[in-house]
Amino acid sequence: MDILRRRGSVWLLLLIVLCLILLSITVLYSVGRAESNGASVYARKQMQWLVPAGIAFFIALKINYEKLRALAWPIGILTVLALILVLIPGIGKVSNGARRWVDLGFLSIQVSDFAKLGYVFIMAHYLASIQRQSDSITKGFLIPVFMIALAFGLVLLEPDYGTAALLAATGGTMLFLSGCRMCYLVPTALCGISLFAVAIYNNPVRMKRILSFLDIEGNKADGSYQLYQGILGYGVGGIDGVGLGNGRQQMAFLPEAHTDFIFPIIGEELGFIFTGGVVLGFLAFFLLVVWRLRQAPDMFQFLLVVGALMLITIQALFNLGVVTGCLPTKGISLPFISYGGSNLVIMMTLVGLILNRLLSWERIPWSKQLEVKG
Repeated sequence: MDILRRRGSVWLLLLIVLCLILLSITVLYSVGRAESNGASVYARKQMQWLVPAGIAFFIALKINYEKLRALAWPIGILTVLALILVLIPGIGKVSNGARRWVDLGFLSIQVSDFAKLGYVFIMAHYLASIQRQSDSITKGFLIPVFMIALAFGLVLLEPDYGTAALLAATGGTMLFLSGCRMCYLVPTALCGISLFAVAIYNNPVRMKRILSFLDIEGNKADGSYQLYQGILGYGVGGIDGVGLGNGRQQMAFLPEAHTDFIFPIIGEELGFIFTGGVVLGFLAFFLLVVWRLRQAPDMFQFLLVVGALMLITIQALFNLGVVTGCLPTKGISLPFISYGGSNLVIMMTLVGLILNRLLSWERIPWSKQLEVKG
């Protein structure tokens, strides 16, 4: 009975993800039809990306992470090198003022997306390996903080403030759960937030977004135009929406409606029922994984799943916060739903990693709690 209950949670997690992807294809079809004179280009391209995303999911589902752990440091070094290479002119591709992509000719890869995997893996490996010294100021605090700061700084240089904040929040969560002392963490977090705020203050584009966010109505024709139009979409959609293809916001009123601001399109065309369903879907995903975490047999597996879970849920929180006016406008996609190939591949890889570990824990008695092993 316990095995059926645990395996049922895995199937439910997969069902949630598939429902979010199905919703994505449906809404992208509607947006693409409106913007491309009947040609649903976004939905078609996103479905093409489902093939590599599915392959990545099955690889992550079947791989032996304990054996892969032997390559943790080479993976970490390659992750840092990739983040450095994308900053080099001629290698990194510049788009909208940011150098975040590597152009391979037939496709462009956003390096910071793929760096998330290596970042979580090396953090989980290192924090688990120094578990008995987690209260040490050098091994348990300074070295992991340097690792977080290195990834944060390289991504910030692209610049990609949203992903940098996501990596810092994920790494900080892993460090906290590994047993790092709060007297080290709290001052460091406050210092990091202060430095991040200074970086935003000295960046005119980001500072303009903050000021526009503080007065949405007053800047609705300029800095907060996108957010204002998105909020209008929620109001028009009401409880059950105006119907697929009948939305006004996707008709050039809401810029980038198929990417970062796809949630307002869902709100306008499908209403509060579906937007609420998306929020509940991410919440259920988070709670189900947290519920199973107590079965983790060692700290490495525990932190690996925590890191993957944080990358998905914190990114979802960032996007939902931005598109509902709770956070300043920042381009960050909604996992499984926003248009974008590399992000979909990474999100499905993270899901495969999580399900891989949860399925491997089925042999462990349900009553057994997380054991701290040296």
